[in-house]
Amino acid sequence: MILTIDIGNTSITIGGFENHILKFVCRIGSDRNLNINSCCEQIKYQLKKYQVSSENLKDSIIASVVPVLTPIVFDSLKQITNKTPFLIEDFSSLPLKIREYDTSNLGTDRIINCIAALNRFNPPIAIFDMGTATTLSVIDKDGYFCGGMILPGMELSMNALSKYAAKLPTISFDKSRKIIGTDTVSCMQNGALYGAAGSIEGIVRRLEDELNDTPLIVLTGGLSSYVFPLLKCDVKYEQNLQLFGLYEVYQHFL
Repeated sequence: MILTIDIGNTSITIGGFENHILKFVCRIGSDRNLNINSCCEQIKYQLKKYQVSSENLKDSIIASVVPVLTPIVFDSLKQITNKTPFLIEDFSSLPLKIREYDTSNLGTDRIINCIAALNRFNPPIAIFDMGTATTLSVIDKDGYFCGGMILPGMELSMNALSKYAAKLPTISFDKSRKIIGTDTVSCMQNGALYGAAGSIEGIVRRLEDELNDTPLIVLTGGLSSYVFPLLKCDVKYEQNLQLFGLYEVYQHFL
C-alpha cells in the first residue's frame, strides 16, 4: 500500500492506495503543537481502524502547505514505514507546465490538483478547492497552469463573523434545502453556503469572458460536498482530487 499525505491548514488528510485503488481516506487535525510521538500515535490509530499494518506499507508521499508540520509528519511516517517518505519540494520536476507565474509562494496543493485534473479531463480547466481557503487554479487550453485566485474559505469566514459580531454564534455546516433562513444559525449557514455557491458561479462567468473559452469546472476540497448540490453550473465533483494527484506523482517518479 502507498500512503498519500496532504498536510493542509485545517487537517492532515491520509489516503491509502492499493493496486491503484483508493482504499481509505482519514484525517487528523493540523495541530501546530503536534510532535512526532503524538503524530505517530494518531496515524497508527487511523491505520488500525482500516486494518492496515506497517508491514503492508510499501511507501509514502507527502505534500504540505504547513512548513512547521512537514518535518513532524515526515519523521513520523519514516518511523512507521521504516522508509524515507517522498516529499514534494521542487515544482520543476513535476509533470505540469506553468505559464508566466511566480512560483516562489505557490502552494503544492494547487500544483497537485492541476496534475490530477489533467489526468482526468481535457483543458481548459478551472479547479475550485474548498478548504481553509478556497483556491481557484486555472489551466488554459494548451494545458498550462496560468494562475487563479485565493479566497477566504467558508469556515474561516464564519469564524471571523462569529468572533467580531457580538451576537452571532459559532456555527457548524449542514446541508441546506432552501435559501431563506428562519433563525440566526440557519441564516449564517445559508449565507456561507449560498454565498460560496454564488461566488463560484459568478467567477465562472467572468472566467469564461477572460479566457474567451468555456473551462471545465472541477470542485474539490473538504468543504466542497456542502456547496456542490447548490451550484447552478456544470461541475465535476472530485472530493479526493489531491490524494489522486499525489498518487499519480508518485507513479510518475517510479
